[in-house]
Amino acid sequence: MLNNLELWQTEWCPASRRVRQRLTELGLTYTARPVPVAPEKRAELERATGHRSIPVLIAGEEIVDGEQAILTYLDSHYTEPADAVEQRAKAAKAKRKELETACPELMSATP
Repeated sequence: MLNNLELWQTEWCPASRRVRQRLTELGLTYTARPVPVAPEKRAELERATGHRSIPVLIAGEEIVDGEQAILTYLDSHYTEPADAVEQRAKAAKAKRKELETACPELMSATP
């Protein structure tokens, strides 16, 4: 299946991050479209998708709005590759390392 995916998102948005993670787990290539923080400055997003909130995925002719709808769409249209479990483990390890660096006192208190 040819991937023609565009993800309208921001780096700071947790929902966008979870969608990017799922795209990575599925081994999909996509174009990330940055969106301004302020909703009133999202005219380009609205012109392209009809929405002002993020994340929004354009998949060919389909526009999928919102984290849960995008994750459901991806899971129903793409097969998870064998290394997806490994991708999730790497992401979890990276997140733990990030937290340990950012909050060493919290990490030393956990069992």
